[in-house]
Amino acid sequence: MTSSTQVKTSVPGHHSMVSLLGSRDELLKLVESAFAVDILVRGNEITVTGPDEEAQKAGRLFEELVKLLDLGHGLDEANVSATIAMVQDAEHPEPSAVLSDEALTHRGRSIRPKTVGQKRYLDAIRAHTVVFGIGPAGTGKTYLAMAMAVLALKRREVRRIILTRPAVEAGERLGFLPGTLYEKIDPYLRPLFDALYDMMDAEQIAGLMERGTIEVAPLAFMRGRTLNDSFIVLDEAQNTTPEQMKMFLTRLGFGSKAVVTGDVTQVDLPTGRHSGLQVVRSILTDIEGVAFCELSGRDVVRHRIVQEIVEAYRTFDESRQEALEDGRRR
Repeated sequence: MTSSTQVKTSVPGHHSMVSLLGSRDELLKLVESAFAVDILVRGNEITVTGPDEEAQKAGRLFEELVKLLDLGHGLDEANVSATIAMVQDAEHPEPSAVLSDEALTHRGRSIRPKTVGQKRYLDAIRAHTVVFGIGPAGTGKTYLAMAMAVLALKRREVRRIILTRPAVEAGERLGFLPGTLYEKIDPYLRPLFDALYDMMDAEQIAGLMERGTIEVAPLAFMRGRTLNDSFIVLDEAQNTTPEQMKMFLTRLGFGSKAVVTGDVTQVDLPTGRHSGLQVVRSILTDIEGVAFCELSGRDVVRHRIVQEIVEAYRTFDESRQEALEDGRRR
């Protein structure tokens, strides 16, 4: 017979149980569905009863949620789910510290990491000159990098922000497309603009772009330049060639920082062309000031189904690779 353990959590009187459990107990139901325990709420005390490991985890979860409330954060399904995931996987000793980190605040809205992987990514950007954020769609690799760029500009740590990505879909033959230069490049750079408008006011962005303080341009426009006192974000880097990657990295000047983001499973280069993002890791691994951050399906912060789709594709790709290797051995 499995022994049962009781773990009790006292909620300070200045926090309402509604803020912890949800107005209709929706947050409590999330916890109940995640752990094989019984949860009894009486006054400001929560008692968790169940198998020792499960009860300890659920008790620790409530402690972390109370810490979040102590730090002034409201609880919702997103951050409660994120805390549950961290507690269940023992990814971080203090999930509340992960969710309390702040990349940027704009109009009262904070941009924060939602997973341990995202927290490590932010810490790497703070500590290194060049950071590679590699992972699937929805892991926040570009969004968080841009938030850190905007923060650096606001703090006057850099004099300008440069956002760039390779216009692979047009083969960078932009001269053959109709319209003005900005009309030509807009479809390829629009995701960067969209993120930027989440972090700054439109009028402010327009003024900064007019003065050249913020520049959004295709990667081809970086050739031959030296970028001093800049925060540079290269997005969709899986679509660079090794030559383009070298060209970009050697543009870095004094007082600058670069973040390179991409998904090595989404390469759109012509067949037979190697991705600069796939090659660069073996070249730069031992260079001080360079960091590689791998984000995974666990760091996807879009709809739950996106996380499952990413994981399903990862499993499929691994199975296909194993089949190819088996075929070669025969």
